[in-house]
Amino acid sequence: MYQKLKAYISELESGFDSIPTSRKEELKKTADYIHSKLEDHKTAKLNFICTHNSRRSHLAQIWTAVAASQYGIGNVETFSGGTEATAFNPRAVAALERAGFRVENPGGDNPEYQVYFHEKAEPLTCFSKTFDDPLNPQKEFAAVMTCSDADENCPFVPGAEFRIPITYRDPKESDGTEQETDIYDERCKQIAAEMFYMMSLVN
Repeated sequence: MYQKLKAYISELESGFDSIPTSRKEELKKTADYIHSKLEDHKTAKLNFICTHNSRRSHLAQIWTAVAASQYGIGNVETFSGGTEATAFNPRAVAALERAGFRVENPGGDNPEYQVYFHEKAEPLTCFSKTFDDPLNPQKEFAAVMTCSDADENCPFVPGAEFRIPITYRDPKESDGTEQETDIYDERCKQIAAEMFYMMSLVN
């Protein structure tokens, strides 16, 4: 794993105690779902869903995949989608780069970013799509709702066998302000810490 990212993760793990109890309860429910799938020798598929699949859902997908790798948890696959497709927002991508990821941007209106976290690991391909895109699981998966709008406006996710709201405040509200970088870094770190905490409970 890249050194900068390794240091970032070490800091996250030392701050698990600061995660509110109510959040830990929801994260544990998701960890229990993952654990039950693995106990049955099945693949745990997690689809993180927000409205535009541009910020929070991507961050949750990426950090969960990295946490699974870090803790040696196999048979976990992460996905993300929206109620509509836009593009993976470059501000969220920049926050990942500041955390220590290496990201390749091929360009285009909806770039298929290649997100690297380890010299020997395959990159994660991340781009905006709807939650029911053919590339996402169609049955026997967990729908993790990362924004309240998607949770309220999408009461039924076809094929999901487990659904849970783990929502985050949208960093988009800071776009174009002096606080933009700080807010994106704060949200990236919050999501990272909670996804790492969740995955630490699986084993």
